[in-house]
Amino acid sequence: MKNRTNIKTTNPQAIRMTTATNVNLPKPPPLPEPESAPAETMNAMLTNALMHAVRNGVKDSRAQSALNRLLPKLESFWEVENVSQQEADEIQLRIVQHWDDLFGYLLHLYGDQWDFFYHLEQILLTIIRGWRMRPEQLKQDDEHRINNPEWYQSEKLVGGALYVDLFSENLGELRKQIPYFQDLGLSYLHLMPLFAVRPGNNDGGYAISNYRSVDPRVGTIDDLRLLADDLREAGILLVLDFVFNHTADDHYWAQQAQSGNEEYQKYYFIFPDREVPDQYERTLREIFPTVRRGNFTWHDGMQQWVWTTFNSFQWDLNYRNPEVFRAMLSEMLFIANTGVDLLRLDAVAFIWKQMGTNCENLPEAHTLIRAFNSCVRIAAPGLVFKSEAIVHPDDVVRYISHKECQTSYNPTLMALMWESLATRDTKLLRRSLARRHKLPERTTWVNYLRCHDDIGWTFDDADAAAVGIDAFGHRQFLNAFYTGQFEGSFARGVPFQHNPDNGDMRISGTLASLAGLEQAIESDRDDWKELAIRRILLLNAMMLSVGGIPLVYLGEEWGALNDYDFVKDPAKAGDTRWVHRPKMQWKFLEELGDDGSIRGRIYRSIRKLIAIRKMTPAFGGLDMELLVLESPHLLGYVRQHEGNRVIVIANFCEHAQEIDSNRLRTAGMGRFFEDLYSGQTITTSHPLTLGPYEFMWLHRV
Repeated sequence: MKNRTNIKTTNPQAIRMTTATNVNLPKPPPLPEPESAPAETMNAMLTNALMHAVRNGVKDSRAQSALNRLLPKLESFWEVENVSQQEADEIQLRIVQHWDDLFGYLLHLYGDQWDFFYHLEQILLTIIRGWRMRPEQLKQDDEHRINNPEWYQSEKLVGGALYVDLFSENLGELRKQIPYFQDLGLSYLHLMPLFAVRPGNNDGGYAISNYRSVDPRVGTIDDLRLLADDLREAGILLVLDFVFNHTADDHYWAQQAQSGNEEYQKYYFIFPDREVPDQYERTLREIFPTVRRGNFTWHDGMQQWVWTTFNSFQWDLNYRNPEVFRAMLSEMLFIANTGVDLLRLDAVAFIWKQMGTNCENLPEAHTLIRAFNSCVRIAAPGLVFKSEAIVHPDDVVRYISHKECQTSYNPTLMALMWESLATRDTKLLRRSLARRHKLPERTTWVNYLRCHDDIGWTFDDADAAAVGIDAFGHRQFLNAFYTGQFEGSFARGVPFQHNPDNGDMRISGTLASLAGLEQAIESDRDDWKELAIRRILLLNAMMLSVGGIPLVYLGEEWGALNDYDFVKDPAKAGDTRWVHRPKMQWKFLEELGDDGSIRGRIYRSIRKLIAIRKMTPAFGGLDMELLVLESPHLLGYVRQHEGNRVIVIANFCEHAQEIDSNRLRTAGMGRFFEDLYSGQTITTSHPLTLGPYEFMWLHRV
């Protein structure tokens, strides 16, 4: 190996902080300050630190043996890539730091493969290549986040989600809208799938044809990098989806499989007849029963059956093949290096298959995600995973860990806020918050009211029974209520995927239409309009204060209504979720400054809520204590963080509710409070009355 010590060095203090972040890794001997030694001495010290870490930091003897064999093989890579000694030692220190975990996960998944060590080496080289391709600015962000591991738990994070083509036509135009995001107060922007997709129906962008190419209708990969740079300059995180359960049927791998290439046929689950698929089908459920029945699709060209959990054009990947893991890791790191801060892992529950099970939430699915996470901690340690698991609440939380997915959508909270709005009773929501809100250290929720997807009633049946609710009947009531079929309903939702065999159904619709604004405008009832606006603001106030990263589906900030014209597009007509994916109407922004405009009132109110949240340290983290209040229509909790405390109270019905102020006094440790939203001063000397759908954020004065 050539002497590369004359190539630039980095701050050894940062190196010490990096290596010390793993509590299981013994700290190497202290390194001198930069001014006390020349670069050659610093590189020698770092090399000694690496050797110390290799000897003492890897506990599993099998893992250490494998690493001892692999590290010398990297010498040729450093030579070809002209990597300095210091850079090589830095990345090797991170490899050592995470090697026990990574080796253990891969051994569990692929240890029975005769060529396991070959795949281990290839995965390691893929990690290093991803790190080498990472832009310098992103590496600097990595160092900052390594030393501030709870950065994504800040009260200053407020997100927005959008489809690029529906919001601004293309990525170039989207860059021009950054001032709009800043005005609203966003610091996190989630772009729905924007990579190249199959023509026609592509499941809303979730049938990926090429992970390294942007859909030409919205731009290029360079446009994405430019957007990421501009967002970073504006202090806004970039979030993208990683669709890793399946590819489109026109992806290169699938095309090769269709041509008869056996290597690529092993990337998927392909069967010559129905014998094995029928064995699997005995324990599988159907995800989109109104689209097609079963989980396998006959392919005329191959004359074989392909596993397609979601749609016939989405081919499930076979992660039992270690080459699939390595190939998808390469795609993941490519996407990370465009400037992405968080990756939403799509359909995590389905990524591992096992005969005799429902092939959902299997232990190996968690091992697989943890293996990806360990790779990322080495190659792109500033990247954070977000889990998307619309499953039973007990299963949702199992994906959340600093070693797995550091953040996760909170579908149960979303569903139960709508449930409380329909019933005017918070008992089921309170029970769920008491039992399910807390998460492991260094993790957080992503809370939302609406998203690109439907609403499924994913509450726990045992929780419902504990508060006197029959779960099956209650879901039927909620479906009837939110499709406007229940007498007295204010909602204008649309059914999604109604399964007549078991009564299962989900709900499509925008926030405003589900909260009653569409009905109120159609009926031209000012009193109904007022109640609908209050419901919209109530739900947003809860989402912004309960703990976690709030996420606004853009368009909801000014009250977008259902778009029924989606049926005119043949590629969308069969999917009612398009009813709540309307095209951005920029002409409506002219109304945002109009004091008499409904859209303007909603926008200004939500913008104000966001601004208050970002200035209130109590809304950071997840610490939340429920209050016991007399009325079943009320929800109350205390948020506290870094010595700051706020009491949140909310009325989920259209009638005024009274609160014993003594409860506020003891919870807030004071006699006088200010409502951060209205500026009103509250005294605990007499009962407090909350009006219809009113909320308060109370801070002691």
